[in-house]
Amino acid sequence: MTYKPALVFLALLAQAFFSLVLIIITVWGSLALHYQLTESRLLTYAAIGIWVLVALAALSTLWFTDLQHYRRAAFISFAILFAILLIWWHGIKPSLNRDWAPEVAQTVTAEYNGDMVRLDHIRDFDWRTEKDFTVNWKSADYDLSQIKSVDLFLSYWAGPAIAHTLVSFGFEDGRQVVFSAEIRKKRGQAFSEIGGFFKDFELAMIAAEESDIIYLRTNVRGEHVYRYHVDIEPEQARQLFRLYTDTANRLSKEAGFYNTLTANCTTVVFDMARILDPSIALDYRVLLSGYLPEYMFEKQLIVTAETNTQSMRLNADISQQAKGSREGYSQRIRTMAMPQAQAAE
Repeated sequence: MTYKPALVFLALLAQAFFSLVLIIITVWGSLALHYQLTESRLLTYAAIGIWVLVALAALSTLWFTDLQHYRRAAFISFAILFAILLIWWHGIKPSLNRDWAPEVAQTVTAEYNGDMVRLDHIRDFDWRTEKDFTVNWKSADYDLSQIKSVDLFLSYWAGPAIAHTLVSFGFEDGRQVVFSAEIRKKRGQAFSEIGGFFKDFELAMIAAEESDIIYLRTNVRGEHVYRYHVDIEPEQARQLFRLYTDTANRLSKEAGFYNTLTANCTTVVFDMARILDPSIALDYRVLLSGYLPEYMFEKQLIVTAETNTQSMRLNADISQQAKGSREGYSQRIRTMAMPQAQAAE
């Protein structure tokens, strides 16, 4: 008899555990239906309604003793619907052929001849507003033996934890080319962090001029953008460039989904860190990319004379230098910002 309270507690714990699992599955299925059944909202709401009702029926049999004799039927029904949902979900494949938004209508491809590489579909838009711009895609040849610098840009738009990461390669002739792993939105589609978990976007590799892709963030969207000069050897820089172009060529032939957590702009940056230091382990600051500079500072992967991350961030802020036209943009954002007290005089 002394074991009865313990058995009751364990039974309640098991009920709570299975309830939590059922709720998580139900929420996941509802969001999957919401983001994928977009052609008819009536069909979407009906499918979500049926799914939730069956889940609630199964959940209620766990807690109400007068419904326990219905438990088998409720859980069999839920299991069947869940199996159908998983089969449907597995059948959703990424595509290369959609009505893409203009800024991701093309993705970069690369063709090598030794250290010489030709990039096609480099973006060089003239942005006046996010909806008013001049479209321009171009091709250019680069000599990887002439790479002289690698810069990491972080653009913040929604708090300190999440930032979009971009990597810019500088060449001896003064040119810069930026690589950015981005969501490939359909025309008129808006970005959603939650949708990024539910196959709502494909993944695209974009190569662009700094006066396009960085300018868009600093001067058009008004995001907070920081530039960090990466401590990297020439051979490592070439490896990193090839890593980006290999990814770009693959995505141009084999579509892949963007994932907010596992397939986004930071995953290639982590590969960059592994090139610089193969012993580097995955860190939460790689996933929460807004804190990536602190991580790279600790690993001594950033060129800076600063002794703490706070002053490093202050010097990396390019907001003041970015003001102005596209002409001379790359040179301006690499000049030292005027101290605030001096700027006010």
